[in-house]
Amino acid sequence: MNTAQSIHELSIKGLKGEAIKFSDYAGKKILLVNVASECGLTPQYAQLEEMYREFSDKFVIVGCPANNFGAQEPGTDAEIQQFCSLTYDVSFPLTTKISVKGDNKHDLYSFVTEKAQNGVQDSEVTWNFQKYVFDEQGFLAHVFDPQTEPASDEVLKALGISA
Repeated sequence: MNTAQSIHELSIKGLKGEAIKFSDYAGKKILLVNVASECGLTPQYAQLEEMYREFSDKFVIVGCPANNFGAQEPGTDAEIQQFCSLTYDVSFPLTTKISVKGDNKHDLYSFVTEKAQNGVQDSEVTWNFQKYVFDEQGFLAHVFDPQTEPASDEVLKALGISA
């Protein structure tokens, strides 16, 4: 029995204290990325921001700061917000710092990584900047490993952007 739900049924606290309701993005694709400020992949923020500014009419990016890998996101929500703003001028939504794996995994990432919830596939977040693409109805469509650049042909195609 498929009990899959859409990510549109979920919400999460934003980095600035606001509620991020995924239902607000119905009709757009969603690129969900676990992010970290002190990772070798942190420069991906620049590509993510460029994509968001250019194509936010087609999809939304939601970044989820997480400290699960190498303690590379040690800051508080306020420190993360300041870093993202000053270093990369991030304008896409960021969630409060969460855990994306392990015993204290946030409910959002339980949904994202468990086939019993998302109806598509099990996956494990392997490092910072793993990418999950959801279709316009909020269903999981693609998973990309952390090393796959946000503006790669594969990710752009999954988001409906011609590479």
